[in-house]
Amino acid sequence: MAQGTAQKRSAKKQPTANGSSRRKNGNRATAKGNTTVDWKRVTKTLFISRALDKIEEEELAPAGLITYQFSSRGHDLSQIILGEHITHEHDAATLYYRSRPFVLTQGLTPEEALRSTMGRSGGISEGRDIGVVHNLPRREKGTVLPTSGDVGAQFTPAIGWAQAIQYRSESLKENDWDGAIAVALGGDAACATNGFWSALTIATTLQLPYLFFIEDNGYGISVTGDLQTPGGSISENLASFSGLTILSGNGVEPEETAELIAEGVAHTRSGKGPVLLHLNVPRLSGHSFEDNQAYKSAKQVAEEETNDPLPKLREYLIRNTMLTDDEWKRMEVEAEEVARKAAEGAKNADEPDMETVFHNRFYHAGSPQIVGGRMAEGGEKSYQEWSKGTQETKPEGPRMNMIDAIRRTLETELQRDNRILLFGEDVGVKGGVHGATIDLQHKFGRERVFDTSLNEEGIIGRSVGMALAGLMPIPEIQFRKYADPAHEQITDCGTIRWRTAGKFAAPLVVRIPVGYGKKTGDPWHSVSSEALYAHLVGWRIAIPSNAEDAVGLLRSALRGNDPTMFFEHRSLLDTRDGRRPWPGDHFTLPYGVARVVREGSDITIVTWGEMVHRATAAAEKSNASVEIIDLRTISPWDKERVLDSVRKTNRCLVLHEDNWTCGFGGEIGAVIAQEAFTHLDAPVERMATPDVPIPYNPTLMKAVVPGTEEIGARIDQLVNF
Repeated sequence: MAQGTAQKRSAKKQPTANGSSRRKNGNRATAKGNTTVDWKRVTKTLFISRALDKIEEEELAPAGLITYQFSSRGHDLSQIILGEHITHEHDAATLYYRSRPFVLTQGLTPEEALRSTMGRSGGISEGRDIGVVHNLPRREKGTVLPTSGDVGAQFTPAIGWAQAIQYRSESLKENDWDGAIAVALGGDAACATNGFWSALTIATTLQLPYLFFIEDNGYGISVTGDLQTPGGSISENLASFSGLTILSGNGVEPEETAELIAEGVAHTRSGKGPVLLHLNVPRLSGHSFEDNQAYKSAKQVAEEETNDPLPKLREYLIRNTMLTDDEWKRMEVEAEEVARKAAEGAKNADEPDMETVFHNRFYHAGSPQIVGGRMAEGGEKSYQEWSKGTQETKPEGPRMNMIDAIRRTLETELQRDNRILLFGEDVGVKGGVHGATIDLQHKFGRERVFDTSLNEEGIIGRSVGMALAGLMPIPEIQFRKYADPAHEQITDCGTIRWRTAGKFAAPLVVRIPVGYGKKTGDPWHSVSSEALYAHLVGWRIAIPSNAEDAVGLLRSALRGNDPTMFFEHRSLLDTRDGRRPWPGDHFTLPYGVARVVREGSDITIVTWGEMVHRATAAAEKSNASVEIIDLRTISPWDKERVLDSVRKTNRCLVLHEDNWTCGFGGEIGAVIAQEAFTHLDAPVERMATPDVPIPYNPTLMKAVVPGTEEIGARIDQLVNF
């Protein structure tokens, strides 16, 4: 889609379902927002943004001092005007790679900006991330939430923040959250992503204080807008979308842009529901520094240059006597000086300390985050006192099923902590497809225990935003395979602490039933694949084998300060093997501490989840002295206990249900071979499901999942090696 076409289309009036969405035509720069734009501040920021882009494009990138450069020229005016309105202490915005002008309005300094793109110490990520993948804890205005490098991944975390605004304001009666909003900035191509549609569904069905700020330059790198959105206009396509107010128009004409933004923000703040603000802007550079835009004709490029918002701003301000020509020139020179000084400071900045690159994968005492979770608001010492539990069990009552123990743990923690929200598909009235949330909505209300759309991207993405806003979300994914659409959000969440150099964190607990069922399996509901998540940075992973451990590990996760995957094996939820007495309302277990299920001297079996019980059954039938270690958590995993056992028994069998190739057993075997090789009297052996899905037919399932007799035979083989 040529930019000229986009501009022509934007001149049409946009109809909507509720009649309030249109292209604004007026002569007021401040409409319903009751906020006067500080045009001199806008001009100053725009000049600085342009000067930074120019230095990067003409000097730093050609010199190899910047490896990723994304210019904001053409998008800058509208972003800066938006930034003028993001002033509430609990406003938050999620961004994309072309959003630096907005971040400048929120307090990013020019030198920080260049230190970031140059990867130097003192940049926003201390050299860990691309310099335009921003994050910024609040500096008097709003909070810039950690940006993702994935297009479209910004939309659902902002939804979580918006829902947190609603919950903290209306349910917790925290008046300081009244009137706050969440904003997601994105290009028109991002409107084709699942993240956008996930956010759109959630924002409209829940009527959240959420602003979609869509900057339409007609291209996704080189792909034209008509291939991203039918007809090339997201606002026209959504004209009949219920519960959404649409404003569309020109993002380069100062007066029109200011009026549209003021109206959009005011509407969102008023509690009237979400707004999609669709602004047409030119992209006056390539997608990135390396992109020469050869896919555009010379005529297109020339048309875009005539649509540059900078000269339009000058003409508007001088015509309306807000600025003289001399003042304009002086401000341009001053901005150039500021950018030059920033460039010199960035060039002279130190390289990041190499040792620090290993910091902030997980929370460590003494290094609390600034934003995210309870700790950021209450302080580290207070949080540590609040989150204390006991590892001493106080058994009470008869043995209970694992699913009942999980439900009781959720209930006791919901009673204790009003910031816990529990949600997912069918967790409300139905009580979950596995029964883990039965009656919890009745006891705690729909604000705290609620159903979601069938949308795993939205379930996990909103969880991230909620966690960043100080809540403790517990999203449920019905089966492990169903988490696949949320993989992007899961990956991003784990690295938040690391890629923001410890400034942000998103503590949350994702509950997922895994593994084969007690009667049958199948390729869709019986997936484990814990190795997939063990490979992801920043996630703690628990796989309990019994109700007692489930209670302790789940409670630790809910009182913890890191994102956690809590896997619940389906065949243990309501069967005898997993039953244990209730261990107490404050029982917790640390992560990374394995349990010795059975002591022995001839061979060590390392396992977890349901396989613990198969290993125990095989060991009881064996003539060998078998030591069984239940890892309980595989991130972190108790390497030292495993190595100590292997050094004692001199033999090891690693047993798991997940697929053989690249299963977590390979990691354990490699560590043993590297660190305990001289103690081995036999090769480290693995038993796992062959590289096929779990079959539906019970007989076929028995053929692939390691059975008790097979395990016993492998024990004898290793002992007699």
